Amino acid sequence: MLWVAAGVAALGFLVGLEVAARRYGLPGPITNQVREVIFPPKSGFLLYGSMALMMVVLTWRQRFIAAGVAIGIDVIVLLARWALGVRITEGHPFGNGALWVILGYAVIAVTRRRGAERVLLLKGVGLGLLLVAGRKAGDTWLLITSKSRPSVLDQYVATADRALGDPSWLAGRIVRATGPVGAHVLELVYGQLAVAAVVVTAYQLRNVATERRFPSHHLVRTFLVIGLLGPAIYMIFPVVGPVFAYGPGASGTGGLHWAVADLWPDTPPPIHAPHPMPYDEITPRNCMPSLHTAWATAIFVHSRKGPRLLRFAGAFWLVATLGATLGFGYHYGADLVAGVVFALTIEAALRSVERGWDRSGIQLVAYGTTVFAALLLSYRYLPVEMARYPWVFGPLLILAMTSVVRGYIRTTKLWDPEVAPVRRPEPQPELA
Repeated sequence: MLWVAAGVAALGFLVGLEVAARRYGLPGPITNQVREVIFPPKSGFLLYGSMALMMVVLTWRQRFIAAGVAIGIDVIVLLARWALGVRITEGHPFGNGALWVILGYAVIAVTRRRGAERVLLLKGVGLGLLLVAGRKAGDTWLLITSKSRPSVLDQYVATADRALGDPSWLAGRIVRATGPVGAHVLELVYGQLAVAAVVVTAYQLRNVATERRFPSHHLVRTFLVIGLLGPAIYMIFPVVGPVFAYGPGASGTGGLHWAVADLWPDTPPPIHAPHPMPYDEITPRNCMPSLHTAWATAIFVHSRKGPRLLRFAGAFWLVATLGATLGFGYHYGADLVAGVVFALTIEAALRSVERGWDRSGIQLVAYGTTVFAALLLSYRYLPVEMARYPWVFGPLLILAMTSVVRGYIRTTKLWDPEVAPVRRPEPQPELA
């Protein structure tokens, strides 16, 4: 019943986004996903990652067959486009095969499976489709923010960011100094965050095929809830980012007409009384909080129980994502602080739901929510004071974030059962 309720809620949410997008004359997440059955997908890597998540319920023989069918379909589609002279100007030339395989297993689950095997296979298909649907829903949310929020609050966040030393301006100069190599590495990490999530989730779900059940909590749950709740904050606190508000925009010239001035990343903005500023109806208002930071934080947290290589990859992805969000001018430092608090609060809430709410869980979630709200209120109503007294407010911001991190670590250590060491049998004397 829980899975049915979750499926109905997800479908209702997607239909609501579809209707909202249509009101602005835009295709919604359902339309965009249906198009990718035939047309080049926006991200082929994401579709293959979704198929990998679906395959956790399959045997190794079935996995090889599914992967081979997906690749074969992609090759056939690619040859058909080449024969018809179809040029791919947007998206990836592959990925349709992976989506066809996921949908094919949905049909197999309904028509060829019974009982617990049908439920397990449908859960695997639902897990793969949820990741794809979450990405499409996020893209639609971003379009809605750009259409429904004509004014942005970048001047408030940029002024408050002086308390942290204008980290986006500093990181932007560092990335520019590293040349194309550093920029390409960070761009790869930033753009393929969902693939990193699939790798960590695949490790967490590695025993599903043998145990025939899913664990009660895994990374995809946190990923989807972050993506569901984050855009609601975008609507409350619309911010486009320093490269758009104080620079030429990501394309080099696109945002200059709407920007305050062409300052990023060479010259930090001057301290003055901020006010809302109009911006175009194209650029997403997707900065506060930084969901890339929140997702990378979730990946880091969930990778801590993996092998050394996975722990190293999780730490690298978090550091590189923070560098990319700042270095490309997509976020302010204040966004990242809020993103960390946002992610840990959601993770604590989901773990509390998994194990049952108790006093420690309620206190941690309430504290994280309070700190997150205090951050947003301070950015909105105290930015000038934060900029004038950076040695006071800068440490306070870091201390607030650190207190949530420390609270999460202390509380979850109490939740995690300690594994008792295996006692070696003592040698017993034998009769000669």
